Amino acid sequence: MIKSRRFARNVCLAVLGFIAISSMAHAADKPRNVIIFVADGLRYGIVNHDTAPTLANIQKNGVDFRNSHSLYPTVTTTNASAIATGHGIGDTGEWSNSLRLPALKYEPGAVHFMENDAILKEANGLYDGNNYLNEMSLLALARQNHCQTAAIGKEGPVLIQDISAADGASTIFIDDSTGTRWEKGHPIPVAPEIMQAIKDAGLETEARDRGLNQSPGAYNLPGVQVANIYQQQWFVDVTTKVVLPRFVASGQPFALVYWSRDPDGTQHNTGDSLNKLSPGINGPTSLAAVRNASDNLQALIDKLKELGVYDNTDIFVTADHGFSTIARQSKTSWAVKQSYPDDTVKGFLPEGFLAIDLSRALNLPLIDAYKSPIRLENGEHPHNYSALGGDLDHPDVLAVGSGGSELLYLDPAKAKALAPKIIAALTQQDYVAALFVDDELGPIPGALPMSAVGLRGSALTPRPAIYVGFADYVLPSCLKTWKQPELCSVMINDTNLQQGQGNHGGFTRANTRNFMAAIGPDFKAGYADAAPISNADITPTLAHILGFNLPSKGPLKGRVIDEALVNGPQTIGSTPQVTRSAPAANGFVTILEGQNVGDEHYFDAAGMPGRVVGLKSTK
Repeated sequence: MIKSRRFARNVCLAVLGFIAISSMAHAADKPRNVIIFVADGLRYGIVNHDTAPTLANIQKNGVDFRNSHSLYPTVTTTNASAIATGHGIGDTGEWSNSLRLPALKYEPGAVHFMENDAILKEANGLYDGNNYLNEMSLLALARQNHCQTAAIGKEGPVLIQDISAADGASTIFIDDSTGTRWEKGHPIPVAPEIMQAIKDAGLETEARDRGLNQSPGAYNLPGVQVANIYQQQWFVDVTTKVVLPRFVASGQPFALVYWSRDPDGTQHNTGDSLNKLSPGINGPTSLAAVRNASDNLQALIDKLKELGVYDNTDIFVTADHGFSTIARQSKTSWAVKQSYPDDTVKGFLPEGFLAIDLSRALNLPLIDAYKSPIRLENGEHPHNYSALGGDLDHPDVLAVGSGGSELLYLDPAKAKALAPKIIAALTQQDYVAALFVDDELGPIPGALPMSAVGLRGSALTPRPAIYVGFADYVLPSCLKTWKQPELCSVMINDTNLQQGQGNHGGFTRANTRNFMAAIGPDFKAGYADAAPISNADITPTLAHILGFNLPSKGPLKGRVIDEALVNGPQTIGSTPQVTRSAPAANGFVTILEGQNVGDEHYFDAAGMPGRVVGLKSTK
């Protein structure tokens, strides 16, 4: 009898063991869920357990990408295209937040701001294949492989995550314009059952605006002193009370992009430092925005755990770019010596200063975005963009400000004659740090070719002829508190924002070093990755995890971050790279510093020594 019972017990244990093993195998075979959480404008060094506890915990318990990179130019829609597709900017053609495109019905001008759903939809329709980026996104790939997909948060970069689904019939888009009514155009439609579920959850069916967070102030009026909590709470509620429960209830895997406007929006508009460099973007309002993004992510994690899917979900956290405090001084600019009493502090650079200085150097008339001559003698200056020579439809030079950089489009018939003159003039300005010229214009002393920084590829949209990166420096008083030069960057900007507020777009390590971390069943635990990675590596890595083959048209494709994955190599080798331009007549040079992993290039900083934070070269 005892032997019989023992035999029965052993059989039972064996059966239970088989069931347990089978269950584990089934769990391992279960398709993954993936989330990309973008904390817009989050700097790597600002995250710690006091400022952003959830983000710091992911760094500690997941993968800490210590050698992270935003793509240049370090602005939002540019990096949104890289995050979406896994391709560099020379392939996606998202040259900046503003692109030169044909006149649109929604916006008839020559330059279009791409953080706008109506503009994105219409611009997308200009190109065959209903995809102006010319590369497949992760969400589009996930849709094709029967995953549920959603993009939630900041208008513009959210739609870019799956631009081919702009009809709203497949991917769920929830952004600033959801449920609103426009005078022109319409927001991305949301399926009636989703809108009803939002209503049933006790939420507004119209997206909240930013409330007290949205005013940048003026040259004599401080900006905001509250983070974007009111709007982002609505996005969190829609995600946790409607989208995630529906996804889990369906039993299908999902891919979700959540784009937090904070800390970016608050850092831009901060009112802590009107016309002063300190505290700049390190004041209490900006820190509240960092915490806001961290808390948003915690709310998503809590819901995943409640729904029982956290352990089967890989979460990749990134920022589209870093940030700098805005400075508006120059000792060489003619524009800074003029008076603009309506909107510029005397002695500060006005918006459009580069175009003003170039118009003087080239002896070309200046035309504003509304096709009217700019009368400098009357205190006028450009806004948004401007034309030099000709007219706005056919200018010799079209100057488009992009925060810490400037894009110059040249008349193709005059470009080869104009480009050397423009570069020679810009090398004389103390606010210029880096210069890049379209390869087709040939080598020009002082400038590097655009191909050197991944700005030539298979893109469909019209390519600028010249990129200008502005200078930045470390504010010594900031170092006493924050200790890290990247957190103390003060950068010249072509913007309507004020000195002491925040911006980005430059080729400084303060802007290229974004926050990046990952956690989940396919990522190593407690791993510090010293190898260089970039926003272009996210989609190839997640596609690899999901077992999907990511199609590719252009050559500028990111890599799979093998070293960060479970069972991946412990380390991966990289090599430094330094590229120097020929010197201009006055000795100005553009030096590009970066790192390589195999054939992949990662760019740290570029410019004239002494004018770029994080540039190691001294001469």
